[in-house]
Order: sequence, then C-alpha cells, then structure tokens
Amino acid sequence: MSSDELDRDGFQILRGVVPRSMVKHLLDVCTQTLIQESESVRARSSRGHVYAARNLIGSIPEVTTVWQCEPLIDFLMKQLGDELGLVRALFFDKPPDRTWALPWHKDTSIAVDDNAVDSDCFSRPTVKAGVPHFIAADDVLRRMLTLRIHLDEVTDENGPLRVIPGSHHSSDSDGVDVSAAMSILAKAGDVLAMRPLLSHCSGSSQPGTRRHRRILHLEFAESRVLPDSVKWHDFVAPTSASGC
Repeated sequence: MSSDELDRDGFQILRGVVPRSMVKHLLDVCTQTLIQESESVRARSSRGHVYAARNLIGSIPEVTTVWQCEPLIDFLMKQLGDELGLVRALFFDKPPDRTWALPWHKDTSIAVDDNAVDSDCFSRPTVKAGVPHFIAADDVLRRMLTLRIHLDEVTDENGPLRVIPGSHHSSDSDGVDVSAAMSILAKAGDVLAMRPLLSHCSGSSQPGTRRHRRILHLEFAESRVLPDSVKWHDFVAPTSASGC
C-alpha cells in the first residue's frame, strides 16, 4: 500500500479495508454505548441523539482493536514505526434531520494526562469532556496520523469532509489553494488516513437527505514519549492478542 499520496497531499483513502461485518458491528456498539451515554460529559447530543463523543478508548473496546488488523496495522507501522500507539478516539454523526457544519481548521489539540506543565511545545490548556488538552507544537503533530473509519457511505448529500491537498506541512501552511479543495467521498469500510495539520472542513447535509455520516476518528502517535515529561491521556500500543 503506497504512501506517496499521504506524503504529497497529507491524506490518502484506503479503500475497503474494514470488512462490512466489522462496520456493522462498530455501528451497533457505538450506537448502544452512546445511547447509554447521551447525558455524559463525553457526549454531545441534540434531542437525545448523540452526534459527537470524545474519549472512547475506555468505553468502546473495539476502538482499541479494529486498527490492529491487516492492512491497517501494516500501514500504521509503515508511517509511524513499531512504537506507535492509539492516543484518542472520537465518534461523529451527521444525522439527516440534525445536520451541522465545521469551518476550515487543523487538528492541533491533543489529550494529555496533565496540562499544567510549563513547556514551549504545548500551549492553551483546555479541558474537553473532562480530559485535559493542549495545543501541540508542529513537531509533535507531524509525528501523528489520524484514521477516519467511514461507517456510512459518504456522498455529496451528507456533508462530506473537504480537504486542501498539501496543507499538512505546518500549522501555517495553506496547501495548493482553497480553490483546489477536494471532497472525501467514500463507501462504508473505507478509511481516510490524514495528517493532523491538514486543513479540512465540512458542510451541512443537503436538505431532504436520509443519509447519516458516521465516522470513527482514531488518532495515533509514533511514540509514548512527549517533550518536557508531558504524558498522553491514553496510549494503546499494538498487541498480537488484538482479537482480529
């Protein structure tokens, strides 16, 4: 599985790498867990429907194993090395009757154990869903990779992610140009690999659509070690006993 596109553009679509049976299982367990947590600090809900949730590593065991199956683990190790680990897991749903949008941005926030540390590599401490976060320096973010597992087909109807190729080199880089932005259209089971510094946004779903846009968003780091003794809030290393 070539990584030329990821190096050049900051993103790459891995087609059909999560089996249909696993997609269905992930939908089932995510739905059940998030129904139970609709009032939890980790979940954002609208009229009882959870449309976003953070910090899922401890509540949905499957998020710690789905990426350890081939070919995803091979791809991750090629990009990040064999000391990689899962450091954050999120869920997004864009339901047809409660759609939403996000402006252009880069993913610069990381979940840490303690954000009271004084460091030039980390800034703007916040607490998101009860977990300390920092804005990380570019050098930290360049050594990370996100996998977005599509649990639904994504078309122009249901507010696809849009990305600017080549905008992943730094927090200030703009890439080729916003006019060259691309929509990420995908089948259920396709995975978008993207660098955190890639500029991306998403628009609202089209009126009248009946399509959800559910995504399992997994963030990985190349090492357990962070500068200035800062520690990840979670770090799940690969294991041969993943249950794949």
